[in-house]
Amino acid sequence: MNNNINGTVDGQTVVEYSTVDSSVKELIESAIQVRNNAYCPYSNFPVGAALRTTTGEIVTGCNVENGTFGPSVCAERTAVCKAISEGHREFTAVAVAAYQENEFTAPCGTCRQTLAEFSAKDIPIYLVKPAPVRVMITSLFKLLPHAFSPTFLNNK
Repeated sequence: MNNNINGTVDGQTVVEYSTVDSSVKELIESAIQVRNNAYCPYSNFPVGAALRTTTGEIVTGCNVENGTFGPSVCAERTAVCKAISEGHREFTAVAVAAYQENEFTAPCGTCRQTLAEFSAKDIPIYLVKPAPVRVMITSLFKLLPHAFSPTFLNNK
């Protein structure tokens, strides 16, 4: 994967925000908006995530920290849990908006595996910095090429 962390536009991995279609902008804006709800008094690193379901709905989540750190939950997993609790079981796209200017912030390993649990096929993941001037476009399978699949459990 091209880890173009400085956000230099290359037309493939990093594009100008103004060039993405309206459904991607809607997803990104949802992630940015929910980032404002993050509870992160320890890291001061707010993150918002937005998932698009197969029905077209957008489900959002933000990170929620805990003073003992272990029970903290990332934005992506918050969005997944919320979506599952609302009856959704598959997603078509993800946007992640962190509050960091220097690099794009991708989902952590646990979040990648959680997304893979509910994604039978590759889905785009859009990463943005605080102001969405540029968008890094990657995908679940690029970030987690050899994910554990629930189907493995059926092949005993």
